[in-house]
Amino acid sequence: MQVMKWSALALAVTAGTTQLAFASAQSESKGFVEDSSFDIFNRALYMNRDFKHGADSSTDGYNSRENGYLEETGLGIRLLYESGFTQGLVGFGVDAHSLSSIKIDSGRGRYGTGQFDQTSDGRGDDTQTEVGGAFKMRLSDTVLKYGNQFVASPVFSTDDSRILPEVATGTYIVSNEIEGLELSAGRFTGLSSQKSTDRDTAELKAADIVGASYAFTDNFSAAIHAADVEDYWKKYYGNLNYNLPLAEEQALNFDFNIYKTDYEKSYIESATTEKDDDGNVTTPGVRESRDNTIWSLAAAYSLGAHKFTLGYQQSQGDRGYDYGVDGGGTVWLANSVQFSDFNGEDERSYQARYDLDMATYGVPGLSFMTRYITGDNIETGSSEEGKEHEWNFETKYVVQDGAAKDLSFRVRHAVWRANDAYNSYSSDLNDTRLIVEYPLDVL
Repeated sequence: MQVMKWSALALAVTAGTTQLAFASAQSESKGFVEDSSFDIFNRALYMNRDFKHGADSSTDGYNSRENGYLEETGLGIRLLYESGFTQGLVGFGVDAHSLSSIKIDSGRGRYGTGQFDQTSDGRGDDTQTEVGGAFKMRLSDTVLKYGNQFVASPVFSTDDSRILPEVATGTYIVSNEIEGLELSAGRFTGLSSQKSTDRDTAELKAADIVGASYAFTDNFSAAIHAADVEDYWKKYYGNLNYNLPLAEEQALNFDFNIYKTDYEKSYIESATTEKDDDGNVTTPGVRESRDNTIWSLAAAYSLGAHKFTLGYQQSQGDRGYDYGVDGGGTVWLANSVQFSDFNGEDERSYQARYDLDMATYGVPGLSFMTRYITGDNIETGSSEEGKEHEWNFETKYVVQDGAAKDLSFRVRHAVWRANDAYNSYSSDLNDTRLIVEYPLDVL
């Protein structure tokens, strides 16, 4: 079945490439300058993590969390320039960015929310700036980009959960030659964190990715992606998304996501390295291979301004689901929420969620969300199973018109708790974030 499916897909690609005479994005190019854009994106973030049992035992030098909480405020300013493509059969262009962070409030006893790099005396850097760019070329509806870029692939996704985003360095090609079909492939050799100006904070050697997504109808789509991260793992991802209209302003949506990770032996050995009483390095119980499979299924019912969602997620294998060196956003799962991803070894988790759009009630731009997730059956290496649960509340308002159009205010609050068997993940905490964003379209 799978062979036949991909054979049919290959035939479709072949057929599509013989029709380049039809209109394409490149044939409609207006020029390098004429199609260019320049945006300024501002984000202010206040973040507080309150550890409910006082000082947290986690330490990394100066960040001892000795006050029992982390608290910082920062401002991120992004200058983003994207040129158009030159006219002709093959178009050429450039993208460029400048990312700057400004520390508004921090301190040695409160440092560690992931917004700033750390100075030699344990404080957050007052200011940081990094610049980058990428060269790009386009043939028909296929774009190749080389350099520094933001990536949103299920198997390699740069994170944007702090004042500045991660930035990847490499080559990425995306093709949309056939309507509804998107093919992608890339090779990345660097990944900078959200708080550092280093080109490769993650010490990424190489990550090769490939993917395909296809919209069979307006209501049904599927995707498959794969990645090979040198010295870490091979990762495979699949997605099915189906939307079922029921009546006016009513619909059901089903979203299924799955990851299969096969770990490199060298990574497993380094992750399980211990020392015996004489200081000799050992790797007890290391198998020739280890793997993890994690999947989630979410069902959402929309009724006018209301949306009700139920989700289930399950992790199976020799360890929990790992990500990070392949991007801090590489966790496209239903129960990956504000604090926890519910991705522990053998963990099962359940979610109930409610969304409300106040536009129906005469307040466009205002929305609310709340959800509760509980996880159990976590393998902890002890006789007791690990358990965790998290409650989230979020409200957001976006200014709809006037001089402050698109200015948004967002409040996010999370309450996370775990039993004693799972307190190695973190101690109990409340996570509060206040986010103000203001995008400006200069060109």
